[in-house]
Amino acid sequence: MTDLSHDMPRPAAATSLYTQDARTRRRNAAEKRFRAYGLAAICVAVLALAVLMFTIIRDGSGAFRQTYLSIPVALDAQVLDPQGNRDPAEMSSVLTLSYGQVLDQALDAAVGGMDLQIESLQESDIDGLISRDASAQLRNRVLNDPELLGQTVDVNVLVNGRIDGYFKGRVTMETAERDSNTTPQQLMLADALADAGLLVTRFNREFLTGPDASDQRPEAAGVGVAILGSLYMMLVVLFLSVPIGVAASIYLEEFAPKNRWTDIIEVNISNLAAVPSIVFGILGLAVFINFVGLPQSAPIVGGLVLTLMTLPTIIIATRAALKAVPPSIRDAALGVGASKMQSVTHHVLPLAMPGILTGTILGLAQALGETAPLLLIGMVAFVREYPAAPPEGLFDPASALPVQVYNWTQRSDPAFVERASGAIIVLLVFLLCMNLLAIYLRRKFERRW
Repeated sequence: MTDLSHDMPRPAAATSLYTQDARTRRRNAAEKRFRAYGLAAICVAVLALAVLMFTIIRDGSGAFRQTYLSIPVALDAQVLDPQGNRDPAEMSSVLTLSYGQVLDQALDAAVGGMDLQIESLQESDIDGLISRDASAQLRNRVLNDPELLGQTVDVNVLVNGRIDGYFKGRVTMETAERDSNTTPQQLMLADALADAGLLVTRFNREFLTGPDASDQRPEAAGVGVAILGSLYMMLVVLFLSVPIGVAASIYLEEFAPKNRWTDIIEVNISNLAAVPSIVFGILGLAVFINFVGLPQSAPIVGGLVLTLMTLPTIIIATRAALKAVPPSIRDAALGVGASKMQSVTHHVLPLAMPGILTGTILGLAQALGETAPLLLIGMVAFVREYPAAPPEGLFDPASALPVQVYNWTQRSDPAFVERASGAIIVLLVFLLCMNLLAIYLRRKFERRW
């Protein structure tokens, strides 16, 4: 007995749950490091996003403000209506050059009535103050209302891009000395006109409603045609991709037999979702333009290309929403005598509708920001005319917001860079609204079981 008790192993020393051993301390330290890494990653991502948004808003906010010149203009009927008939058809033969001369005379009279002490101020500095688009604006106003001829009317016209940039801080006296498009004397004249209340910087509504402008008139460029073109393309995508995508998803998930062919279809749908968007642009160029003969730069072609690109995303999102519905819902419907179609339409689809709507809106938002496929089908063309109302307008030339951003970034004038950042802000607002709509619809139609 004594020997046996002497040879038995002694029990281990008792340990407290409140005392951490070395292994527990290492595990807790590793967990803290992992949390710190995750928090640091989130901080870096938020910081990068904040810097990006700050840069875009800083560079693009100026596009929503524009400098205008307000002066009285005497509309000489002998110059603008030589026939004297007040007929817009006859008056349209008068070129914008004549209207430009009328504006120059009005500006010379306004400057002459001021006591200016600007050394070396040239007449070209005065005449070059007004935008080249101002004469076209005045011409359109007179043609729309010929009774203005012979009167002196107050007009608000655009100033050139350099003067506008001067009041926004983009142009300085030092840069004007090295710039061939403006002079320090012209900037001094602009200061004098601003002090007299003739130059005013205000909200630029024409940026949201106006068409694009040439390289010599950046102050007149707008995104009106691009917004309308993007809207038309989204309508085409909405009416094509949503019915086709949802119907294909319902068939594959609820009715299609599980065999080799459906497996091949599912694999190809997943592969198409990962195909670069420029490949869809090449497909659209080869099929819809070269083979079918649809016009280039038309929203119908852009909508068809974006439909092909969006379909895999909508199908995958819709199938995921259908899979999320518990099988017991289907079994219960079938158990009370409902057919397969009735169980799907009356029970499965309503429960899956939040996920379907969310996936659809996110797919449309992705299509709204695509640029590469639209470049290949010719939507980068310079378009100033607004497309007509659908369905005729779907075949008219148009642009799109992401393509307009790309087009402006390729131009040398700094004012177009400001316009590009402003168009990015408009595009981000559209995307934000679509994402908020997706969140709202998801919460509105969500059902719990």
